[in-house]
Parts: sequence; structure tokens; C-alpha cells
Amino acid sequence: MAEGRRGPGLGPGLGAALSAALSAALLWRLGLVLYGLHQDGAMRLRYTDVDYRVFTDAARLVTQGRSPYGRATYRYTPLLAWLLTPNVYLAEAFGKLLFVAGDLAAAGVAYRALRGRGVPAGQACGYCAAAWLFNPLPMAVSSRGNAEALVALLVLATLQLLQEGSVGKAAVCYGLAVHLKIYPLTYALPIALHLLGKRYSGERAAVGAGSDKLAKFMTMGCLRQLVVKMLNRDLLLFGTVAGAVLAALTMAFYHLYGWEFLEHAYLYHLTRRDIRHNFSPYFYMLYLTAESKWSFALGLAAFLPQLLLLLVVSVAFYRDLAFCCFLHTAIFVSFNKVCTSQYFVWYLCLLPIIMPNIKMSWHRGVLLLFLWFVGQGLWLAPAYFLEFRGYNTFLLIWLAGLLFLFINSFILVQIILHYQEETQVTKKLKQR
Repeated sequence: MAEGRRGPGLGPGLGAALSAALSAALLWRLGLVLYGLHQDGAMRLRYTDVDYRVFTDAARLVTQGRSPYGRATYRYTPLLAWLLTPNVYLAEAFGKLLFVAGDLAAAGVAYRALRGRGVPAGQACGYCAAAWLFNPLPMAVSSRGNAEALVALLVLATLQLLQEGSVGKAAVCYGLAVHLKIYPLTYALPIALHLLGKRYSGERAAVGAGSDKLAKFMTMGCLRQLVVKMLNRDLLLFGTVAGAVLAALTMAFYHLYGWEFLEHAYLYHLTRRDIRHNFSPYFYMLYLTAESKWSFALGLAAFLPQLLLLLVVSVAFYRDLAFCCFLHTAIFVSFNKVCTSQYFVWYLCLLPIIMPNIKMSWHRGVLLLFLWFVGQGLWLAPAYFLEFRGYNTFLLIWLAGLLFLFINSFILVQIILHYQEETQVTKKLKQR
């Protein structure tokens, strides 16, 4: 088909479909923003995320020439406070509109990534609409004033640019993403393995029938030679550029705000022990041991299951980088010491890209989605009675969190079992 030969661009037919989907999604989000203004003024339970008030207060401090960390509980990069200074100068809703724009742009980037992977235009648009544009969770997160959409946009841009071979640009996006939120740092190993794997795949193709050189390389036992082989151009370029971006931002903000910037933007998230109720299976343990001398050690020990699972996933699935990063993020969120609903956006933004690779029946997919929502509902019920009625439901919340972890693990196992490698999917799409 002529449209398929045009590559990953939009094309006339797709442009209309995608524009319609983006326009409808924009209207929904703007409606939620307006509704939020009404609920904030008329009801005790505010629609706007509490973090948005923190962002705005920090931005106000910046406009006064003061440190954003003068606002208690501001645990983010000063860059975010700077971006939201129009909240003070123009209108307080500016930040929500910025996050909505990032939300929609993320869908556009996901669409381009799908087209680059050989997915037909109509299917690519459908995947983005179903998994992201009209998904109620991303809609609520961005319209309530949460900045996760900006990180999602940078993560998707990193993967899409790597897919296109623009390693330098991808590294810039990756450095910015890690600066905004520390969790994309876990992608470093799969990205490195992916860049190395692409090089060695090229070497296999170049060697062809005379594979003596490749066999010789695979049997090298010298660590020095192995390291030299690993330092290929793409890996060096990505590491250098991403490191330079992250280092430049870190040094600039350290110069402006000193140690409190490092403490609140980076170190706090490594040593964080949040004893408030959340989806994490560790919250009750951390709550009960909050005053114990072992509390800090237990918090660090909670990272071990994450690290082990992330290492295994990196080695097993690095060839399909998007799928590997999806599993990485889902595992990181599910086994994290702190887990709230907004964290789900971290892996949901990658769902449109991997959907063509998941070959399961629609009724199985619906069942898994139903289980995911049931798990959240069973957790939210005792959480409501704790937060709004004052009942002691900590144990029930913890048990519901364990059940939700089991459900998430079951869903991930099902996704992995029904995963099909990208090359196989591309061949089937080309045969249609």
C-alpha cells in the first residue's frame, strides 16, 4: 500500500484520524480542568492534586528570588518550579495546561514509534487512543496538575529517537528525564545492552558465512579486550551526552541552591521511607518499624527484589527496548517502597508501543484489566475508611496491597508469556 511506503510519517489519512483523536482527548482534559476549578471551590474534597499547590508555592518563591525548597515537601528539581512561574505571572491553571499539552504530545510520540515499528496507521492511532488518549488515569493525572506527563513524554521521546538512530538527541531527552524523575535511571542497563546488541547484530550480518571473527570474539577471555569491544560509538555518545546534560543541570542548580537541592531532588528519593498508606507491600512494615533502629536498613533492603528482577529483565528482553522498559517500570512501581496511583502512568505511557507485540485474546485482556481495577478497588475501600472516617484499617490496606502486588505480578507474567518479538510482528504486518 502507498501509505505503508511513506514510512512513519503522519500521511493524509492518518493525520485526520490522529487529529480527531487528539482534539477529542484535548476537549476531555480541558473539561476536567474546568470541572476541577468548580470542585475545588464548591467541595471539601479538592480535585486538584496537593502536589500542584506545592509546585505553585515553589514557583512563587522562585519569582521572589528565593529557593523553591523554602516550600515544605517540595522534593523536585527547581526546573519544574521555573517552568511553572507563569502560574504566578499569568494564571494558576497554566501548569495544568502545560501538563495536558505534554500528555497529548506523549501520544503523538508513541504513535510515531509505532509507525516506525511497522504498525499500520489505523492500528497505531487505535493503540494510542485506547491505551493513553482516552485512558481515564492519564486524563485525571494531568488535569489534576501532576507533572508525570512531562516525564512520560521525555521517556517516549528517548525510545523513539533511539529507534530512529538519533542517539545524541535521545541522550538529551534521557538526561532531562532522569533529572526530572530519578526512576528512568533504571533504563541505563537495558539501553546499554540494546546499543551493544545492535552493534553485534551488525557484526554478525557483516561476517556472514565466515563467522570465525565473531566466534573468536565470543571466546575472548581477556577483560581488557571485552571492555574495548563494549565501548562502541553509540554507547559512548549516549553515555557522554546524557551524562553531560544531567551533570550540567545538577551543577547549575547546586550552584544556585546548594546542598538542599541535592538532598530534596535526588537523595530524598533514595532514602525515602513513607509510612503513609499507599499501594506498596512494604508500607505497613515501614509504618510499624518507623522508630526502630533497623528502619533505615529495612528501607534499603526493600530495593533488593527490585534490583534482582530488573537485572533479569534487562538481560532477557533488551533487544526490544520498549518492551524491556515497560517491564522495568512496571516491576519498579509494583515493588517500590512507595506506590501511588500516579506512578502507574510511568508504565502506562509505554503500553501503546508494546500492544502489537502482545498476542492474547481480547477476553483474556479484558479479564486482566478487570483484575487490575478490582485490585485497586479492594485497596481503595479500606483506604477511604482510614482517611475519611478515621477507622484503623492499616492491616486491611496492607493485605489489599499484597493482593494488588500478586495481581500485578500475574498480569506481567501473562504479558511476558504472550509477548512476541518485534521482528516476528513486523514480518506478519508486512505480509498483510
